[in-house]
Amino acid sequence: MKQFNKEFLRDTWDIIKPYWQSEEKKIAWLLLIIIIFLNLFLVFINVLINLWYNEFYNALQELNAQAFWVAIIQFCILAFFYIVAAVYSLYLNQMLQIKWRKWLTDKFLKKWLDKKIYYHLQVFNNSTDNPDQRISEDLNLFVSQTLNLSLGLLNSVVTLASFVGILWAISGPLSFGIFGYEVVVPGYMVWAAIFYAIFGTWITAVIGKPLIDLNFKQQMYEANFRFSMVRIRENSESVALYGGEKREHKHLMTNFFDVFENYWKIMVRQKMLGWFTSGYNQIAIIFPILVASPRFFAREIQLGALMQIAQAFGQVQSSLSYIVNSYPSLANWHAVADRLRTFEHNISFIEELQQKNNRILIKESENLRVENLSILLPDNKTPLINQLNLSLNRSERLLIVGSSGIGKSTLIRTLAGLWPFGEGKIFLPPKDKLLFLPQKPYLPIGSLRDVLIYPNGDPDVSDDKIKDLLISLNLKHLINHISEVNMWSQILSLGEQQYLAFGRIFLQKPEWVFMDEATSALDEKSERMLYDKLKNELSNSAVISVGHRSSLLSYHEKKLIILGAGKWSLERISYINSEKSFIS
Repeated sequence: MKQFNKEFLRDTWDIIKPYWQSEEKKIAWLLLIIIIFLNLFLVFINVLINLWYNEFYNALQELNAQAFWVAIIQFCILAFFYIVAAVYSLYLNQMLQIKWRKWLTDKFLKKWLDKKIYYHLQVFNNSTDNPDQRISEDLNLFVSQTLNLSLGLLNSVVTLASFVGILWAISGPLSFGIFGYEVVVPGYMVWAAIFYAIFGTWITAVIGKPLIDLNFKQQMYEANFRFSMVRIRENSESVALYGGEKREHKHLMTNFFDVFENYWKIMVRQKMLGWFTSGYNQIAIIFPILVASPRFFAREIQLGALMQIAQAFGQVQSSLSYIVNSYPSLANWHAVADRLRTFEHNISFIEELQQKNNRILIKESENLRVENLSILLPDNKTPLINQLNLSLNRSERLLIVGSSGIGKSTLIRTLAGLWPFGEGKIFLPPKDKLLFLPQKPYLPIGSLRDVLIYPNGDPDVSDDKIKDLLISLNLKHLINHISEVNMWSQILSLGEQQYLAFGRIFLQKPEWVFMDEATSALDEKSERMLYDKLKNELSNSAVISVGHRSSLLSYHEKKLIILGAGKWSLERISYINSEKSFIS
C-alpha cells in the first residue's frame, strides 16, 4: 500500500495535474519556467565555479598574486549572480506554492462541502480521520514538497549532465594490471562516483523504507491528539460540570502516547539513516581526493586540477545520490500524498454511496409533498418509515411525534437531503425559502450579527432591529455585544443558543421552517412565547416540528406519529392541549 506503485503514482498525478490545466495554468507555467531557468542558471554558475577552482588553486600553488586577485574578482562576480538567482528562485517558488495551494484548497473544500459530503464522511465513513488537517496542513506540505523534490530532481539531472563530462575529461584514465594484462579504465572517477552512489542509494532505501509508513501514522496521530484537545475546548462546560478532567487527561495522554511511541520509532530509524548518510557524505568529501591523489603526487595534475576533480566529483556524486540525500523528504511526501489520495478515495466512495443508495428523488415544488417515501437504516433493509405519503401547504403546521430513537430526526434529515438510504419522492420549495433548525444550533465564530444572519440573512440589517429582536427573545443582556466576535457556542447556554436559532427565523422570515426539537432546552413558558411569536409574525409560513411535549399540539394542525417498524399514522389535531392525542 505504501510503495511507489502504479496506483499511488496515478492517484498522485491526478492530484497534481488539474492545476496545470486550470484557469491559472498560464501564470503557473510562466512561474515554473522562470524557476526552472533560474535553477539551470545556478547549475551554470556552479560549472563556472568549478572551472574557477582550477585557476584559483593553481594561482595559490604558483604564488601568483596577480592571478589570485583576478580569481577573487571573478568569484565575486559569480557569487553576485548566484545570490540574485537563488533569492528569486526561492521567492518565485514560494509564489507558485501559495497560488497552487490556494487553488487546491478551493478544490478540496468544494469536494468536501459539496452534496453534504462532509456530513456523510463523518456518519458513514469513519476511516477519514481529520479532514481539516488534510485540507489545511497536508495540502501545504504536498505542494511545497512536490515542487521542491521535483526541482531538486531536475537540478540533479542537469548537474549530472553538466559535470559528468568535466569529471570524465579531467579525471583521466586509470591503468592497472591483472593476470598479466594491463586494464585501462577511462574517466575512472565517473565510474567511482556511479558505484559510490548506487551503493549509497541501495543502503538508504533498505534503512529508510519504514519511514514512509511511520510518517503516515505520525500525521494521523498528531491530528488525533490535536482534535481531542479541540473537543475538550468545544465541550469545556460539560467536561467541567462532570469533573472529567482526570478522565480527559488520561484520554489525551493515551492519544499522545501514540504520538510519542511512533515518533520514537521515527527517531530511531532516522538515527540509523543519519549514521549512514552522514558518513556517506563525509567520505564523499575526501574520497575523490584519495582516488585522484596518485596522479597529483606523480605530477600528472596540479593542485587546481585536483580540487576541480574533487568539486566535480562532489557534484556528480551528489546528483547521483539524490535519493540518499532526499529520502526523509521523499518518505514524508509519500505519507502526505497517501493521506490526500485516500481522502479523495473516501470522497469518491461517499459519492458512489449517494448514487447507489439514494433512490429518494427530491424535486422543487411550491409546497411540500411526500410520495411513497420509505426510509431505511444503513443496512438498506430495516425500515424506519415505510411508504409515507403526506402534503403540506404554506401556512399549515405539522407536528412529528414518536418514541425517542424511532426515526423522527431521520425523517427531518431525509427531507433536508442528508439521509441517502431509502426510496420515494420528495417535493420541496426552493432552498432559499427553507430554514432547518437542529436541536443543537450551529453558531459560527463571529459576531452575534453573524450568528443571527447565518446562513442567508441580510448582512446590512440594522443594529436597532437586532437589539429589538434580542430583547423580544429574553436576551437583553446581549444587546451590547452585537459586534463582539467570539465563540458564542462556548459562552451561551444551550437554551440561549436555541433562542438565537429562533432569532434567525424572525430575522430571515423563511416560508418553510423545519425544527428538530428546537426548544428542547427551554421551559414550556419560553417555548409558548416563541411559538406564539412564530404564529403572529410568520402566520403565512409552514412549520414542521419534531417534539415531545403535548403543549406543542396547540400550535399545529396535523400530527404525524412514527410508530416503529416502518409504521406511521397521519391525522388532524381535532382537540387541543389533550395529552391523550400525543405520543411521547
